[in-house]
Amino acid sequence: MRSDLGHALVEQFGRVPVASTLAEQLKKAREQLLKNEESVPTDSALLSEATQELEQSNRPLKTVINLTGTVLHTNLGRARLPESAINAIRNVAESPSNIEFDLSTGKRGDRDALLERLLKDLTGAEAATVVNNNAAAVMLTLNTFALGKTVPVSRGELVEIGGSFRIPEIMERSGCELVEVGATNRTRLADFKAAMTKSTAMLMKVHTSNYQVQGFTESTPEPELADLATQHDLPFMIDLGSGTLIDLAQYGIPREPTVQDALAQGATLVTFSGDKLLGGPQAGIIVGKASYINAIKQNPMKRAMRVDKMTLAGLTEVLKLYQTPETLCDTLPTIRDLARPEQAIKALGAQILQQLESLPTQGFKIELMPVKSQIGSGALPVERIPSWAIAVSSRDTPSSRAIMTLAAEFRQQPRPVIGRIYQDHLLFDLRTLHDPQPLVEAFAAVLSP
Repeated sequence: MRSDLGHALVEQFGRVPVASTLAEQLKKAREQLLKNEESVPTDSALLSEATQELEQSNRPLKTVINLTGTVLHTNLGRARLPESAINAIRNVAESPSNIEFDLSTGKRGDRDALLERLLKDLTGAEAATVVNNNAAAVMLTLNTFALGKTVPVSRGELVEIGGSFRIPEIMERSGCELVEVGATNRTRLADFKAAMTKSTAMLMKVHTSNYQVQGFTESTPEPELADLATQHDLPFMIDLGSGTLIDLAQYGIPREPTVQDALAQGATLVTFSGDKLLGGPQAGIIVGKASYINAIKQNPMKRAMRVDKMTLAGLTEVLKLYQTPETLCDTLPTIRDLARPEQAIKALGAQILQQLESLPTQGFKIELMPVKSQIGSGALPVERIPSWAIAVSSRDTPSSRAIMTLAAEFRQQPRPVIGRIYQDHLLFDLRTLHDPQPLVEAFAAVLSP
């Protein structure tokens, strides 16, 4: 077998994976020879097949350019972190840190300590803790207070989140029993009262952040559920899903309920995500009454769901930015992109279009087109934000195949460019693009003969 190619593969992928892959290739070749299906493969053919398999199985995570029009795209990593968070993550990643060490006493410390102080200041909650995502936050809370007991939830709030995970399934895995109350479109306080028994452990309200029921609807107000929970000495949890710490309406974005709203309405526990509207790394945050948070921290499952030092460092820096909310448009990428003025996006589009004029069109028409962006990750599902896109269409008819092929070519660039296809147009929504050069370079690479 050609030693130069073999050595190159070992240098690139490592000796063990190369040996294992080649052994598998040889095994397949023998089986095919025994069946008289193939001739003896050449060394070059075996190495070529091994190379393809190794490249396929060793694909690294790549940074991509998200021009889909979905700002918080779950499949593309959701929120982009601010520079301060990236620097903090880098610092703790390359060095030991005091993640669970109290520098003043020299004794073991609480890894939630700094985050908890920030969250208490920002939300007004008595206490807080952090786990690896919001589904874990919901599961841990239910497991802490409702293991082997019942939890009534409105039928209209039994949502399915990304990846086909459903609230009823999370509740089942938490060890509690779901009691469905009301109807899909209308649930009243009387429905919850009728479901209360000695085995009821807590009340829960789920913010339906990824869909809306419209028309003949009614939901039980949070203060009424809070009063009912207080009467029975039970915790009342509101799962906000995306979660936000500020009123988005000040940026021209439709309002979402804030964590502070939920606490003011009587929730004793609130769960929400760190990597959606908050604009931080993936995390699930629980804030609320100190006695309840302490009980959650004592649950053995908390250790299985805790976050690492890099998440803590990044989330801490993001939360610090909220201490100066008037500058969030400049300091936090999520808010910056969502609040970006439409005219600024259009001006950038015109600049890009001018740079693309010198390129060969290869049978495509390139123009600037008004579009609608969406927030993504389940937040404000029916709301759209005016934006502008570089739109590419084929001059040929039919054009669907040509556009799909073009989209694939953009995805295969060294830094993949991800757009969306709509009505035979490949759209590159510019809401999240601030440096035009990578897109211009991608167009040059794809359209050049």
